[in-house]
Amino acid sequence: MKVGFYAPLNAPDAPIPSGDRLIARMLIKALALQGHEVRIQSRLRSLDMAGDDVRQRRLERIGARVARRLVRDCQRPNAWRPDVWLSYHLYHKAPDWIGPAVAAALGIPYVVVEASYARKHEQGLWARSLAAVAAALAQADLVIGLKPDDARAVAPRLRSDTTYLSLKPFLDVAPFANAYAARDRHRAEFAASHRLDLSKPWLIAVGMMRDGSKLKSYGALFAALSRITDARWQLLIAGDGPAENEVLAGMRSLGPRASWLGRVEGAALARLYAAGDLFVWPAIKEPIGMVFIEAQAAGLPIVAGDRPGVRSVVAEGESAVLVPEGDLAALAAAVKALVADPVRRAVMSVSALLHAQQRHDVATGGRVFAAALAEFVEQRAAQHR
Repeated sequence: MKVGFYAPLNAPDAPIPSGDRLIARMLIKALALQGHEVRIQSRLRSLDMAGDDVRQRRLERIGARVARRLVRDCQRPNAWRPDVWLSYHLYHKAPDWIGPAVAAALGIPYVVVEASYARKHEQGLWARSLAAVAAALAQADLVIGLKPDDARAVAPRLRSDTTYLSLKPFLDVAPFANAYAARDRHRAEFAASHRLDLSKPWLIAVGMMRDGSKLKSYGALFAALSRITDARWQLLIAGDGPAENEVLAGMRSLGPRASWLGRVEGAALARLYAAGDLFVWPAIKEPIGMVFIEAQAAGLPIVAGDRPGVRSVVAEGESAVLVPEGDLAALAAAVKALVADPVRRAVMSVSALLHAQQRHDVATGGRVFAAALAEFVEQRAAQHR
């Protein structure tokens, strides 16, 4: 099966680390592992953060030009031609201006993975972009949801014959599990390079430093941890971004108990998770949070705010303790209890490993995704023979 892939928000090979970029890469990897050929069709970023109608119109025109070029390329003799178009992550600030036109012109199925629809923007600054999302969903033949709270908003936008399938997000668990196997060595290395106390539990926080919910989560994290004054712990923060100065200013309220590591990616991030004792994140308005899957894959127990997307990727009570979103006292109490209970952390660590391997590995969840897509495309092809 040949798959034309497009991610309007962030291309899979974009340089800025993000959860959606990771999901896009895992979708491609899952298909490749099952022998399918995937090609990125465009790297046009359709993001409009300001609600600028002029920018939205310009992106729509560019998208139309890209679509016409792609169709012409596919119609040339012996050209590569997709059997299905797959667009990942559509929402009102980043619609798909390309895929629907290409799929219609080539007569191939149009598939969407992860879409959201916010009715409150139908008359607002993103009305044009949201209308494009609605049009794309109306054309979609298959929609795959990764977040449990998207289905209700998306379903009314679909045709009666459109299939909606809910799946869990996944990643390649192996690098994180391998890091966990060498936990003691990684912990010693981090302690030496950052002058950390091996006798104290290490709290890990990983997140982009940008305005909005991420900055609010950092603020809630610092406020909650500042309440824990009678326990020994260290906070290690991995991340950078445009709100870096604001985050670091807030971090100073914790004094020497907090350390900033800057941007940590790839194998180094897996080693950091494995070296830690507890992953802590308030998860203010967190949509999915691939970091929670990464942390569990490295055997790291979690304390987080209770959001639908977070709840869907952890084993509450086993690998994670969830507290009401924004409840600083509850977050502090949960962290304090686990800091004082190494036996419970050890049990949760094993549960975290098993949960990630059984529910969120590309070898399992990715196979389900690839099989579902291939089966759908084959059924559609059979109907048109």
